[in-house]
Amino acid sequence: MKLSHLQKYILLIGHEERGKFSRDKLLKFYEGSKKKPKVEDQVNIITKSLERLIDKELLIGYGVRTPHRWFIKEIKLTAAGQKTAKKLLGEQQALPL
Repeated sequence: MKLSHLQKYILLIGHEERGKFSRDKLLKFYEGSKKKPKVEDQVNIITKSLERLIDKELLIGYGVRTPHRWFIKEIKLTAAGQKTAKKLLGEQQALPL
């Protein structure tokens, strides 16, 4: 299964937290980047990544449901998400030769 850098970051943060954690911690992903999207765009990108990870059954989202959409406030890794995060920690990056 292919995961983006942001999705890998989300899984690794979830593995460190070991339980529910706030999605505010995920904004730190963009602190070190040279090209930062606007704050509104960052929130939208993170929301889409969270929803895709939930669809892949790697995360559980906790939040508020309105008639039109979900507002995810906290997230937690599933067993499959923990397994994938452990796999990411042990994976060695290949050099592009």
